[in-house]
Amino acid sequence: MYVSERKIYPRDVDGTFQRLRRWAVFVLLGLYYGVAWFNWDGRQAVLWDLPARKFYVFGLSFWPQDFIFLALLLIIAGLSLFFFTALAGRLWCGYACPQTVWTETFLWIEHWLEGDRPQRMKLDAGPWNANKIKRKGGKHLLWIVFALWTGFTFVGYFTPIRELAGRFWPFEWSSWETFWVLFYSFATWGNAGFMREQVCKYMCPYARFQSAMFDRDTLIIAYDEKRGEDRGARKRGTDYKAKGLGDCIDCTICVQVCPTGIDIRDGLQYECIACGSCIDACDEVMDRMGYPRGLVRYTTQHQLEDKQTHVFRWRIVVYAILLLAITVGLGLSIAWRKPVIMDVIRDRNALYRETYEHQIQNGYMLRIINKTESAQRFELELVGPPSLTFARHPGVIELPPEEVRTVGVMLSAPASDVKGKVDIEFVLKSEGSDFSLTESSRFFAPE
Repeated sequence: MYVSERKIYPRDVDGTFQRLRRWAVFVLLGLYYGVAWFNWDGRQAVLWDLPARKFYVFGLSFWPQDFIFLALLLIIAGLSLFFFTALAGRLWCGYACPQTVWTETFLWIEHWLEGDRPQRMKLDAGPWNANKIKRKGGKHLLWIVFALWTGFTFVGYFTPIRELAGRFWPFEWSSWETFWVLFYSFATWGNAGFMREQVCKYMCPYARFQSAMFDRDTLIIAYDEKRGEDRGARKRGTDYKAKGLGDCIDCTICVQVCPTGIDIRDGLQYECIACGSCIDACDEVMDRMGYPRGLVRYTTQHQLEDKQTHVFRWRIVVYAILLLAITVGLGLSIAWRKPVIMDVIRDRNALYRETYEHQIQNGYMLRIINKTESAQRFELELVGPPSLTFARHPGVIELPPEEVRTVGVMLSAPASDVKGKVDIEFVLKSEGSDFSLTESSRFFAPE
């Protein structure tokens, strides 16, 4: 199932970056578990209603015709990843990645029930007894409950979560709802509880191509080799420099706190998720020894080489301009999108019909979609040659909220007045407002 390696027991550490990560976990999990229960205008605020092919995001509703917005959103996400990675390294991995967030939560549960690193190692190495069964069983029970709640919440974004909760007892979930709750729960339990760092090291593609986005001005977590070498143990207050030693006392605390088990002193490695644990741990050791902080710190390759760092470089500027332009474009597109759309589909069975009264007729199907959450009334008008009229007019078109209506229309003109192809326009006018919608089409007649 995953690569067999030694189990990593991350040591608990406190510090600036760990407090930031905890806040990030609380905020992100709070949003994930809380937004699903939030209502907006009588419906769930965020809901991906796949059967109805409607997507609700607070006051906005999106239809399949709005797929372009999803494409733009994915482009923005990709550009954001490129921008922030080139600027400040793996911020996503260290603070916002779901694998990081849920793994951190599972580690908190493990630490609470089994103790810190030495206690967990001792517990795993010891024989099975009542204490070990109680602690291991309690840990997995909490893991499973948390994972099931995660899977339930995930499905709650596709099926209204209050309705889903109401059908839990007596159990009336559909087979697909049950499958996805269990599948997502199992994935959470397995990835965050067992695979952990191996997801980052072997499964995540970002770890493999991140080097293409790094340069020597990218902010990374690094060990200051010039200051730290040669390593060696010493007592506090001794003249270690006279012995040819650097500031690193070789305590390996930075290795013990690393969730991926790497030694940051070996240089930049693709396994590093930039969580900052090694910085907090090393700063704590430096404080105890009376040395300046920053032996392990956020820095750049150029700073380590005593060169000037350039924050505003071409790739950053290009990423920023593209990101800003697409984000503004997405916002304006959503703000200016039409609340009602109309598709004009010509009759595919016949190009035109000729009647006994020497009239040429063309049939059309008008597919009108009301995207708003209020009922609408429309009048249909025609723009074209004066002799072209409605042979069959739909009258007043009434559309309930968020409904699709297909209306049949027949146009007619004397055969002597139209020849070949004639450009026409259907104009849909709303009653009680200035809104109007125009769609172009063609009327066909014999040459």
